[in-house]
Amino acid sequence: QVSLVESGGGSVQSGGSLKLTCVASAYRGHSMGWFRQAPGKEREGVAAIRTSGGDTYYADSVKGRFSISHDSANNTLYLQMNSLKPEDSAMYYCAAGIYVAVLDNANEYSYWGQGTQVTVSS
Repeated sequence: QVSLVESGGGSVQSGGSLKLTCVASAYRGHSMGWFRQAPGKEREGVAAIRTSGGDTYYADSVKGRFSISHDSANNTLYLQMNSLKPEDSAMYYCAAGIYVAVLDNANEYSYWGQGTQVTVSS
């Protein structure tokens, strides 16, 4: 049974950094990503990666500030978040899919973690 476990969230001040980690168990696909959802807002794709080919996706709002990476040996996904802004505050979810055509399409991801909260204060 596939399991995704996130960690690394927390509270930081504007301009600070956090690194999210997602450990995947029993997962054999090739597309993983990070999504976020703030209260009263729709879930949005933040960053995603094709773990076999290295193609990446970044939301315009995080380009140049966030970096996604994957450690194949440990089947672990990371999201390095720098220059954090209050508008980055949300619950961040790790997602994994088997056949993902569009990296930022949440509907194509079959597996989801429980989420880790990120709060950025001004």
